[in-house]
Amino acid sequence: MTRAETTQDEMTRAERPAGPLLLGVRHHGPGSARAVRAALDAARPQAVLVEGPPEADALLPLAADERMRPPVALLAHAVDDPGQAAFWPLASFSPEWIAIRWALEHGVPVRFIDLPAANSLAMTQGNGEGHEDGGAEEDEGADGEEGAEGPAARAPIDPIGVLARTAGYDDPERWWEDVVEHRTRDGEAVDPRAPFAALAEAMTALREVYGDGGHPRDAVREAHMRIQLRKAVKEFGDDIAVVCGAWHVPALGTRTTLTADRALLKGLPKVKAELTWVPWSHRRLARHSGYGAGIDSPGWYGHLFDAPDRPIERWMTKVAGLMRDEDRFVSSAHVIEAVRLAETLAAMRGRPLAGLGETTDAIRAVMCEGSDVPLALVQDRLIVGEALGEVPDTAPAVPLQRDLTRQQRTLRLKPEAQERELELDLRKDNDAARSRLLHRLRILAVGWGEPAAGRASTGTFRESWRLRWEPELYVQVAEAGTWGTTVLSAATAKAGAQAASATALAEVTALAEQCLLAELPDALPVVMRALADRAALDSDVGRLADALPALARTLRYGDVRSTDTAALAGVAAGLAERICVGLPPACTGLDADGAAELRGRVDAVHTAIGLLTGAAPAKPGPATDTSTETGTDADTSTNANANADTDTSTNANANANANANADTDTDTDADTGTGTSTNADTGGLRGRWTAVLHKLAARDTVAGVVRGRATRLLLDEGRLAEDDAARLMGLALSPGTPPADAAEWIEGFVGGAAGGGMLLVHDERLLGLVDAWLTGVPADRFADVLPLLRRTFSAYEAGVRRTLGELVRRGPSAGGPAATGTGAGAGAPAPGFGQGLDEARADGVEPVLRLLLGLHNDPGPDGDARSGQAGRAANVEEPLGATG
Repeated sequence: MTRAETTQDEMTRAERPAGPLLLGVRHHGPGSARAVRAALDAARPQAVLVEGPPEADALLPLAADERMRPPVALLAHAVDDPGQAAFWPLASFSPEWIAIRWALEHGVPVRFIDLPAANSLAMTQGNGEGHEDGGAEEDEGADGEEGAEGPAARAPIDPIGVLARTAGYDDPERWWEDVVEHRTRDGEAVDPRAPFAALAEAMTALREVYGDGGHPRDAVREAHMRIQLRKAVKEFGDDIAVVCGAWHVPALGTRTTLTADRALLKGLPKVKAELTWVPWSHRRLARHSGYGAGIDSPGWYGHLFDAPDRPIERWMTKVAGLMRDEDRFVSSAHVIEAVRLAETLAAMRGRPLAGLGETTDAIRAVMCEGSDVPLALVQDRLIVGEALGEVPDTAPAVPLQRDLTRQQRTLRLKPEAQERELELDLRKDNDAARSRLLHRLRILAVGWGEPAAGRASTGTFRESWRLRWEPELYVQVAEAGTWGTTVLSAATAKAGAQAASATALAEVTALAEQCLLAELPDALPVVMRALADRAALDSDVGRLADALPALARTLRYGDVRSTDTAALAGVAAGLAERICVGLPPACTGLDADGAAELRGRVDAVHTAIGLLTGAAPAKPGPATDTSTETGTDADTSTNANANADTDTSTNANANANANANADTDTDTDADTGTGTSTNADTGGLRGRWTAVLHKLAARDTVAGVVRGRATRLLLDEGRLAEDDAARLMGLALSPGTPPADAAEWIEGFVGGAAGGGMLLVHDERLLGLVDAWLTGVPADRFADVLPLLRRTFSAYEAGVRRTLGELVRRGPSAGGPAATGTGAGAGAPAPGFGQGLDEARADGVEPVLRLLLGLHNDPGPDGDARSGQAGRAANVEEPLGATG
C-alpha cells in the first residue's frame, strides 16, 4: 500500500468518529480558527456546541447580522447588581466565533454549554472579585492560561508555557507560532482533525501530571459541559462538534456518570443575570491593557488570519503606510529590505516563517533607523490595534444605553476606541448639547470623556474634552441604569441622592457646579438646600476654602449658559466673608505639609474672589442715589479691581501710598456707601481680601511659604508697591531669619512656574537680595535649604534658568535699573548692554517691521518712506501692532 493510500485510509477512518468531535482550541488563536473551519468543513456535523454561557443561546442568531462586526463580547451582569459582570470576548480570529458563524451559515444548530452565567457571577461575587476577573475566568479558564480563582493552594499553570519549555522554547508565543500558526502542508494531504488530536494528547499528558492545574472551579464547569454534551448526543447522535478550550478536552472525553456530574453542580449559588452583545476592542484583548485575554498582539493575529497570502509582505506594507501617515520617509525599498531581513532572521533562528519578533526587529532596523520611538507607534496602532467592534441595534440593552446611543447619533458623537480631543464652542447649540451630555455622564460615573486643558482662552464659552470609549463603559452604563431610564433622569436622581448623602461642604459645592454644567434644573434646588445647610454648619476654614472655587466658577458659568445663579450668590459671599475672617489665625503654627496645602488654598481663594467681583449677580436692596456713589468711588464700575487702583484720586486718602489707597478706597466704599449694588459689594469683598493678604504678608507667625505667596499676590495685583515688596523680601531674608524659613518665603514668592523666574529676571533688586541671602547662608545650614531651593527653581523654564544664571554670573549692574540711562549722572551699563537706545540702528529695522506687520509707510518730502524720528512722529496715532 502506498503512502497516499495509507493517508487516505486514515482519513476515511477518521470520518467515522466513535463519538462527538472534540476540537480543543486556544482562545483568540488564528491558527486554531483556521483549523476549526477546516475541520467543520470536513466533518459537516449535525450540531455545534461552543464553550460559553447557555443563557446567550437566544443571542446567537445576531452573530449572522451584517451589522455585527467583531471584536465583540457577550456581557453578562447581575440584575440586582449591574457592577457584577463578566465578559466573553470574541474576535474575528477566535475559534468560537468561526464555529458560530459556520453553524449559522450552514443552518446547523449551535449552542453554548459552559456553566451558566447565573452561577459563575454568583461564585465570583462570593469570592469578592471584580467584573474583569469574572470575564477573565470565563475566557481564560477555558484553556488554563489565566485563572480567576483568587488565592489558591498553588499557582495556576500555563499549559502552553509548559509545552513550550518541554520543546526547548523560552517563549510560549514563539512556540505556538512555530507549531500552530506557521504550520504548512508542504503539498501533502493532511487530515484537518489531526492537529486537534495531537493537542488533545498533549493536554491529556499534562492533566495526568498537574490534575486541575490550579483551577479547582474547572471541575464544576466541565461537569456541566458533560451534561450538556449528553443531552446533545441524545438529540443529534454522535455527529456533533464541540469547540472548547484544549485544556478541557481530556475531561470531556472522560467517562463519568450523570449522577456524579449532577452532584458537583448541586448547591451552586445563583443570581438573576441578563446577557447581551457589546462592542469590544483589540486593545482590551491584549494582556498588558488589564484584561487577560491570552494574547499580546491581537492586531498581528488578526492580520495573520485575514491575509490570504504573503503575510509578511502585506504586514510590512501596512507598517510603511502608517509611517507615511506620520510624515516619516519610508520608500518601497525600505519595505523590500525589511521583508528580506525578516526572512533572513527567521532562517538564522531556525523558524519555519518570520514571526512577530523577526518582523519587529526588521522594522526597527530598516524603517525606524534603530529607534524604539517610532516602533512604539507600530506597537500601539498595528500590533495591538485600535479596532472597535459594532453591534446591531436589535441586540438587548438597558433603556439608559438606548437613550445614550440615540443621543450619540443625534449629536454626532461616535464612540471610538482611540483617544481623541474634542473642542466645544458653547455658543453653538450642538456643542452645548454635547457638553451637557458629557457632564451628565460624569455625574453618572460613566467615564467616556474627561475635561482637558484646551487652548488658552479667558472666556467660559470653550471646553476641551478627551474622549475614549472602553468596553467596560457598558457595565458602567448598566450600573447607572438603576437611577433612571434616560441620561437626564438618571443624572438628576443621582445628583439629588449625592447631595443628601454628602458630608463635606466641598463635595456639595462641586456637585452644584456639576449640576450647572450638566443643566439639571430639577436637581439644582435640592443641591442648593444641601449646600446652604452644610455651609451654615461648617466652620473649618480649610473646607470653606476648598468649597469657594467651585461656587465662583459656577457663578461665572451662569452668563454663557443662560442659567440663573442668583441662589448661589449669597452662599458664595457668605463663604468668602467667613474665609476672610478665619484665614489669618489658621495660617499660624503649621508644619511644612500644612503650609504647602494652605498656600494652594490661598491661591484658589484669590482666584475665586477675582471671579466673584465680576460674576456675582446683584442682590435686592433699597433704592439709593447711585450717582453720589459713582462720583465718590470707582468701584461701581464693572471692573472693581482696576478702578480701585486708578481712581484713588477721588478718595480722601489719595496722598497715601498705593497699598493704603487700595485698602482705604475699597473698604470705605463698602462701609459708608448706602447702595447695595453688586459692584459695591464685590468691591468691598475684594478690599477685605486685600487686607487679609497684607496681614498674612506682615505677620512673622505665619508660615514663610504663605507669607511669600501673599506678598507675591499683592505685587501682581498692583496692591503693593515694588519698594514695599523689596522691603518685605529684605526682612524675610535678613541674617536673623533662619535659613529654612527664608527658603520657604522664597518658594512662596517666586516658586512655581507662574512667572516667578521672570520677576527675578526683570527686577535686579529682588534678584540681588536673593543672591546676597544665598551667598550668606552658613555652610552647615546650606544642605537644609537646598531641597527647597531646588524645588523652587526647577519649575522654571530652561531659558529663564539660563538667564538668571547669566545675571548672577556677571553680578549686579552699577546703579541698579537706572544704570541703563544715558545721562551724565548715569552709571556704567551692565556688561553686554549698550548705553541706551541706538536710534540709527532702530531706524534701519523699523521699515522691515512695518512691512511685516502690514503698516503704512507714507512717503516723506523726499519721496522715500518715512523712518526714524519723522516716521515715528507721523505714526504717533498708529500703534505698532496695528494691521492697516
